[in-house]
Amino acid sequence: MSAARRVARRAVRPADDLGRRLAHELAALVPGFPHTPLCVAFSGGLDSTVLLTALAEGEPAVRAVLRAVHIDHGMHPDSAAWGRHCRRVARTLRVPIRVIRVRIERTRGVSPEAAARAARYAALQRELHPGEVLLTAHHAQDQLETVLLQLLRGAGVAGLAAMAPAARFAQGLLVRPQLAFERGELEAWGKLRRLSYIEDSSNADEHLDRNYLRRRVVPVLQARWPGVAQAVGRSARHAAEAQRLLEQLARADVAAAADGEDLAVPRLRALSADRRRNALRFWIVSRGHAVPDTARLAELAGPVLRARSDARPQVRWGASLIERQHERLRLRWLSEQSPGSAAPAGRLAWALRECPLLALPDGRGRMELAPARHGPVDLDALPDAVAVGSRRGGERLQPRRGGPRRSLKSLLQEERVAHAERAQLPLIYAGERLLAAGDRWLDASIQAGASTTRRARLIWHRP
Repeated sequence: MSAARRVARRAVRPADDLGRRLAHELAALVPGFPHTPLCVAFSGGLDSTVLLTALAEGEPAVRAVLRAVHIDHGMHPDSAAWGRHCRRVARTLRVPIRVIRVRIERTRGVSPEAAARAARYAALQRELHPGEVLLTAHHAQDQLETVLLQLLRGAGVAGLAAMAPAARFAQGLLVRPQLAFERGELEAWGKLRRLSYIEDSSNADEHLDRNYLRRRVVPVLQARWPGVAQAVGRSARHAAEAQRLLEQLARADVAAAADGEDLAVPRLRALSADRRRNALRFWIVSRGHAVPDTARLAELAGPVLRARSDARPQVRWGASLIERQHERLRLRWLSEQSPGSAAPAGRLAWALRECPLLALPDGRGRMELAPARHGPVDLDALPDAVAVGSRRGGERLQPRRGGPRRSLKSLLQEERVAHAERAQLPLIYAGERLLAAGDRWLDASIQAGASTTRRARLIWHRP
């Protein structure tokens, strides 16, 4: 059977088959399914309408733990009508829904689409309950577009892995159960069910890279290679597997070259050039720093290691610096504070009461202190000003009242937090006391209790 006929057959599978396949995907991705609480990010478009409808009309156990959230960006003249549409659909399906309006902050150099995406995910982070799973409706064509965009940007293996089927998100998980589905399957199911959904006119704007790929490039690829979306999806999974193997190799090489917090130059020189760059990249990320660009990484792996032992060469990028001191490489932060700042070198001072939103350096996103009726932070226990830094090793906090102090390293390992996220994780300090690690863990000293009257939530708006 040709690839074109296989795709055509997938697109006309019986309606109930799609629901069964969706449940099968969720069972593989969501621990405790079908009893784990599920929250669908519901835009009202075709893809999320299919997702919400299939779940709501599936197992009663799923419907009992299902809800939806619609984010109204206010950027389109019909956005209020879209919110009303989403309420009607949810009411028909007997699914609870929250419609949340967000304000888009326009930042110089950031496109409106990127700003809207950041605001959407920030709102979803605030909304997600502990242990709840956020479901988004990305499908195989979305994955194809993402891989193509990463490829055109010159991304490495980690970028080509594109969207993971499941990842840590806020206080729970983000799961994309429709990545294995072709858009044609969703369209056929929606047509068969006569679903009503929103058509966003901005999807026709070919000035946007993703829309250009979707409308001009992907149809040409699919006409020549009908199974391209599934094939590229497999490539993304292979890239994710390769990235995990690269991290394992780098971890072993860094451990062998470790000299305290530094790396021994002779041991690095003994590695091949590829392994040397891989080890340096991993070491830099694991210490909480952003990865340098390709040219600087090549300089570190080559000329810096070949230099005379008394030369003391340096490579700087962003707020980071690597210096060779005799036969050791040392990684440290450059001070970004002006003289007299209350924050120690390498940390940002944050007057979080006066300015609840803080832009983080090196493209690491933003931190926000947001009032929240059921938030986990006790505002009365939180200092008026804190310092924000990154991991250097040895950090500890007390994540549970009455429990022991735990090392941040062990918490990150237990939660299997990706090394890319560990590298960017912002740490909140009062003096030398660690108060919070991003929006993942709070020290018991600032956790809200039964008698807390003023609450808030720390939110890390990831890049």
